[in-house]
Formats: sequence, structure tokens, C-alpha cells
Amino acid sequence: MKFYRRLAPFKAISFDLDDTLYSNYPVMIATDAKMVAYFFEFFSAQPAFAHLSKNTVFDHQFWWPFRQQALKINPNLIHHVGDVRLATYTIGLKSLGLNDKAAAQAATMALAYFVQQRSDFVVPTAVHQLLKNLQKKYPLVAISNGNVNTDKIGISSYFEYRFHAGDLVTLPSGERVQLRQKPHADMFRVACEQLAIAPGQLLHIGDCGRADIQGAINAGCQTAWVSCYDVGHPLTVLPNIELSDISELHHLL
Repeated sequence: MKFYRRLAPFKAISFDLDDTLYSNYPVMIATDAKMVAYFFEFFSAQPAFAHLSKNTVFDHQFWWPFRQQALKINPNLIHHVGDVRLATYTIGLKSLGLNDKAAAQAATMALAYFVQQRSDFVVPTAVHQLLKNLQKKYPLVAISNGNVNTDKIGISSYFEYRFHAGDLVTLPSGERVQLRQKPHADMFRVACEQLAIAPGQLLHIGDCGRADIQGAINAGCQTAWVSCYDVGHPLTVLPNIELSDISELHHLL
């Protein structure tokens, strides 16, 4: 653990999920491969798509132009990874010849399969124990730009609140807001309002120098950077502390 700024007393801890509590990169590599196989089987099973080359690979590059179309039609989709993937699949399937209804149904099924596969992994036992110990002392909150199913991976019970970019939430004031991605302050602000604490009383822990560290600092929160996975944006501003492993949080108990 390295200290870069004085860590003031805090009353709650928020966590990014992917590549903070567990390594998400291998999960996504495996999921992408499963989606390539899923769509190959889908198209191969339908005579209407016989014109597609058997050498077509339904990977990230294949879907990318359709994703760009989806974002051009509705730029706000960038804040909801599930919705933008659904729109991407729908536009792509329509462009390949499915009618509106068939494309929407097929896209919905593909998205459900994607979420199932990207949540098909085991969170390390040590992380479960860490969260159990921390929740005895602090309220815990999950703040994620992604769409991992926290129920399926077995960590929902540790968090008082779980916020994902794109969620529509009701604030204590009664205001309804749709949460934008980090580094926007929305999820940090809502977490503090729900916990009735000042931003400076929230310690946010994440791996991305832009989304997590810059975002949380801009929102007025304290920060801990998890540096071991090396997949997020690099730091442009120093956090309060650096963690070479999430287990180092035991020192804060």
C-alpha cells in the first residue's frame, strides 16, 4: 500500500467491480469467443443466411460499424453497455435481412446470453472474506460502468446499494435520474445522497485512472487505486492510496 495523499476519516466505501474485485479481462476474452460461436450457430441454422461466408467471424470488428450507427442514432446509449449492445445487435441483424420483430427478438436473446456468460465466473474466496469483514465496519456500495450480474457471482449481499451506469434511480428528494458512466459524477453523487454522507466521506476503490480515480476525485471523494490488473486508463491525478492487491484493504480495518 502506498500513500500519495492524506487519507481523511471516511464513513463508507464504494467499489468498482470489474478488474477491481476480480480480474475481468480473461472473463471477457472467453465471453467474446462464446459470442462468436453463438452467432455462427445462429446464422448457420437459418437458410436465409446461406449467403454469408462461412469464413465470416462475428467478432468485435464485425459488430463495430453497427455499434457506431447505434451511437449516432442515440449518443446517450454510451452510458448503458447493455442497451448499446442490444441496439448494436438489432441494427446488425436488420442489416443482414431480419425484419424488425425478428431482429429485436434475436438481439434480446443474444444479449441475455452475453450477460449470462460474462457473469459466469467465481469471485475469489479471499475477496468474499474481505467484503464480509469490511461490511461489519462500513456501508459498502458497488459503482460500475459494466453489467456484471452481482447476484449470479454471489456478491450482492455485501452492498447496501449497487449502481450501474444507465440505471434509472429515484433520489431521496424524489428526483428520477438516469445514471451516466464514470467519470461523470452521477453514481458517486447518488451513493453519497443515499448514504446521507458528504462526498469526502466516501472512499472509492477502482482500477481505472480516468473512470474511477479522476471521476471520484472530481466528485469530491477520496480514492484508492488498484494497480495490479493494468487494464484501465493510466493515472492523470494521484489517488489517496495505491493498492497492489485488493487484500491490502485489511489494513484499514
